[in-house]
Parts: sequence; C-alpha cells; structure tokens
Amino acid sequence: MIEDPRGRIDYEESGTGPTVVLVPGSCSTGAAWRPMMAVWNGCFRCVTTSLLGYGGTAERRDPKAPAIGPEADAIEAVVQKTGGPVHLIGHSFGGSVALVTTLRKRVPVASLSIIEAPVAPLLRHLGEDELYAGFNRMTDVYFAAFERGEPEAVAEMIDFYGGGGTFASWPPRLRAYAIETTHVNILDWSCGYAFPESAAQLAEIDVPTLILWGGASPRAVQRANELLADHVPGAERMTIAGAAHFMIATHAVEVAEAVAQHVAKADRAAAA
Repeated sequence: MIEDPRGRIDYEESGTGPTVVLVPGSCSTGAAWRPMMAVWNGCFRCVTTSLLGYGGTAERRDPKAPAIGPEADAIEAVVQKTGGPVHLIGHSFGGSVALVTTLRKRVPVASLSIIEAPVAPLLRHLGEDELYAGFNRMTDVYFAAFERGEPEAVAEMIDFYGGGGTFASWPPRLRAYAIETTHVNILDWSCGYAFPESAAQLAEIDVPTLILWGGASPRAVQRANELLADHVPGAERMTIAGAAHFMIATHAVEVAEAVAQHVAKADRAAAA
C-alpha cells in the first residue's frame, strides 16, 4: 500500500525481471491479473494496483468535475515507488489511464500495452457516428437503470462488453463486487468520455506500444481500438481471436504471451 497524502493506493509486487505495472479496469482490483501472472510464472516483476475507488485505493475524484487526471496521478505514484522505468499494461478503463499516464511523461515508461481501452470519443472525433451512438445508447440505458435504483444496472455495461449473459455467468462474489462498485464505474464512464480530447493527442506517444482487442468484442469497441492503433505512432496491433472484453481472464495465455513478446522486444530495442 502507498500512503499518499490524497489517499491510499493499492500496491503489491511479486516475481523478478523487467518491471511491469498492471492497471486493471473498472469493477476489479489487481487480483484481475492473476491468470496472466500465472502464465508468466514469476519471469516479470509484476506490480499490481487498483483504480480509484476500488480495492484499497481511495477515491479522490470530484463527481461534479469528472476527469481522468487523478487516475493518472495515482498510477504515477505507483511507478515512482517501483523505481522505474516500467512496462505499463492497462486493461479496459485501466488502458485509458495507462495511456494518459504515458502521454503526461511525468514518469519513465519503457513500453505501453493497452488491452481494449474504452476510447469511445475517438469514434466521435473520427466520424464513426453510428458506432459512437452504440456506446451512447448503452451508456444511457445503464445510467438510467442506476438512477432508478436497479441493483443489477451494471449488467447492462458488462453484457455490452462481454456479450449477453456475461454478468449472469460470473461467480457470485464477482457479481456482488460489481454491484457494490457500480457508483464508481459510473464515475469512470464520465471520466472516460472526456478522453481523448482529440485524436491528435495520440501522436505524442513516443514509447513502443501494443494495442489488443477481442475478435468477439462489439464492433464499436474493436473499431475504437483500431483507430487508437492508427493514431499512436508505430503501434503494433493484435486481435485475440474468439475473445471478448474480459480476455485477461478468458484468454489469459494468448494475451500474456503477446504482452511478454512486446515487453521483450521493447527491452531489446532499448539495449541496442
């Protein structure tokens, strides 16, 4: 745990080797990375954390002025504690946070891996209006259900990403945590819709970058990440066949191997 003046931040590490900082998505904690960490079997120094409002990480955002910057502040504190430089790896909203952290260039990032970030604003910026509307429809239904007090409102968002029945298929403990933290996820969405402010921002990324998405994910999600890869200079891209949004659990081997290869390639390039 990091005792930060603005609130505690989850911090746990294991293994040896190149340092990878693993940023999970919404409704989860650093434990979400265990399937991939098991594949790596200790060959990396794995540092896990949780986003604001999840696990032991304190909330520090202002709901009246949602912004992604406070999330990046927390990840920067994690990177600083590691001693850096680090290979930054983010899933879902954690991918957006990792992207912002890299863009701010306040901490040393050796490489960046983004696993299906919810960068819906790129669709709007680049004229994909119909796909952007799909994100908006889901968000409107989800937010309205939450405002009505429906306890499983978050299922709308989870099933959008993972496919119908995904939420119902989760173990009771995971469903309960998603329900418990729905109000935090609502704030995540509000923050996420404010980033990126423009596609041109992405041209400022100057570290080796890998962007992955699932072949079974909604077309809007796939296209948003394709556009992300198009606008990050030199970004590598990969589709994980048969996978949907929660691929760090369902397709841990494929994702772990792709990220490991990317990290190794970045380290070789840095040493050359």
